[in-house]
Amino acid sequence: MIKTKKEFAVIGKPISHSLSPFLHNHFIVDFEIDAIYRPYEVEENEIKEVINSLKNKELNGINVTVPYKKKIIEFLDELEGDAKIAESVNTVYLNKKNKLIGLNTDVYGFEKAFISDKKKQFFGKNALVLGAGGVSTSVILALKRNNIGSIYLSNRTKSKAENIKKKYFSNINIVEWNDVKSISKDMDYIINATSLGLKNGNKFDFYFEEFKPTLSYIDLIYNPRKTEFIKYFSEKNIKTQDGLKMLIYQGLKSFEIWNNVDLNSAYPELEKKIEAVEYLLESTANYIDTRNK
Repeated sequence: MIKTKKEFAVIGKPISHSLSPFLHNHFIVDFEIDAIYRPYEVEENEIKEVINSLKNKELNGINVTVPYKKKIIEFLDELEGDAKIAESVNTVYLNKKNKLIGLNTDVYGFEKAFISDKKKQFFGKNALVLGAGGVSTSVILALKRNNIGSIYLSNRTKSKAENIKKKYFSNINIVEWNDVKSISKDMDYIINATSLGLKNGNKFDFYFEEFKPTLSYIDLIYNPRKTEFIKYFSEKNIKTQDGLKMLIYQGLKSFEIWNNVDLNSAYPELEKKIEAVEYLLESTANYIDTRNK
């Protein structure tokens, strides 16, 4: 078998829902790069083995998804950029000095997907973030950077939310998981940064009953695109957004870093390309669903 010059991977558990391989392999073909991108479902005790593959240059870069965005840090030599602040890593590569570098492209992905064209709309508003996993600190950092008014954080395990407040963001508000329904009426944004609603995963055991008619609901899950909460809020004529565009932007930033390319130069109308890829990924997910039924 002829080995490709480069191999990239995404690691996590679960991983079967991930559309990252389809995203990256699409652009690998576009740029005529001799490479392949694969998904690997790994246990926590297997992370070191993956890292060793990167050190040995058997892998050229990895993306990290739930639940290892913080766990991966102990295996790295340095953090750069937003990864230093959020202490959450979703992109890893080996630099020219053979040091393992951890990056965070989730903050960039969130900003590009949900904030870039409406920064003023976030000023002084209230946001409720659900979940205290690796992506939550990235979401909070992006919100704070864009002048959100007040941030409320809630997690099923309250201590994890309290740890985020103590370690990273002292001026956020911690809310008991059982109390999120009662404060929803004061929120301008509700952001699901948990894995609840993920395909074949656990679901929320409640619905929000009181909320502003101007509420925006953002679900970082992208597979399925129409989670139970997105369906619920859509039926109530509330604006909803799923996580597919964030997946694309954070993934393409990783792609640029690993392959030393500039997507803006390669695609004069990058936004139209993004829309086409978004449609492609949704069609791919739907095809997989149909095939597996």
